[in-house]
Amino acid sequence: MPRPILQVNRLTKHFDVKKSLFGFRKQAPVRVVSDISFELREGETFSIVGESGCGKTTLGRCIVRGIDATSGEVIYYPENGGRRDFLKLKGKEYNEYRRDIQMIFQDPYSSLSPRMSVFNIISEPLTASRKLSKAEVRERVTEIAEKTGLNASYLERYPHAFSGGQRQRIAIARALASRPRLIVCDEAVSALDVSIQAQIINLLKDLQKQYKITYIFISHDLSVVEHISDRVAVMHLGRIVELAPADSLFASPQHPYTEALLSAVPMPDPNVKKERIILEGEVPNPAKPPSGCHFHPRCPYRTDKCVTEEPVVRELAAGHYASCHYAGELQLKGVHAYEKVDQDHGA
Repeated sequence: MPRPILQVNRLTKHFDVKKSLFGFRKQAPVRVVSDISFELREGETFSIVGESGCGKTTLGRCIVRGIDATSGEVIYYPENGGRRDFLKLKGKEYNEYRRDIQMIFQDPYSSLSPRMSVFNIISEPLTASRKLSKAEVRERVTEIAEKTGLNASYLERYPHAFSGGQRQRIAIARALASRPRLIVCDEAVSALDVSIQAQIINLLKDLQKQYKITYIFISHDLSVVEHISDRVAVMHLGRIVELAPADSLFASPQHPYTEALLSAVPMPDPNVKKERIILEGEVPNPAKPPSGCHFHPRCPYRTDKCVTEEPVVRELAAGHYASCHYAGELQLKGVHAYEKVDQDHGA
């Protein structure tokens, strides 16, 4: 079994909100990420899914220290052994391990400086370390550009001259420049056309095999997640409500929220009729979360117990965890259940 590369322990991020009309009055903090824990193993693709506002992007940025977490640990296991709390590193030690953890952002255009050439964008992580000569930097950038499908003649151009797919390749090349062990991909293909999405996903998988990269893949597109993931974590209102191997989660979800998300996955066969689960009500306010199970206001299976008691995370099968009072008892549908029902009906 591959050794762990990252362990997230009780990671929490709260944002303080101040409301003023005739002065400042501090409100309850917005709990964007609450008590998140999981372990990431070397070489795997760990996906985080959920609707907009669930906290998945904030979680990714806390892991790479794009923003500071309120509390918790991000334990990083370096290649040479040992363990370090990445959130507590400072100075030279922080810079050393920062090169091992990179991020690809959702919008490739806004994350690329319009005043820098492609060469300068890709080479910036290398020149910042000051460990390579100019010739070595040029060689590394040219190599990475070729690996990511960028022609060497593109290196002196600027981001505005490229399409969305090409800009995302530039962003991927920049993330690869320091030869990281872990890359956080934040909606890395959501802004691209479907055909370009497939190219970028295949590129990420090829690079993973070649460089033994570990991915945290943040997305709301479950079709993409099913194709690329080894394990999937489902987030709702700042918490992980289900975590499982991808095959297990898509075939047999154990949380009603996961079932609702899977019902929205489009089926490639037009003859398969799928019943979409429409959740009633509004997404709860993270500053004032509901009592008991945070999903109960929109859950079609809720009982009085769900309103008053907070569920605990339970392991229902090997590696399959869910936070629901009735996990394992409900007959929930995965994406493949609709195909079976249609085939049986046709027979």
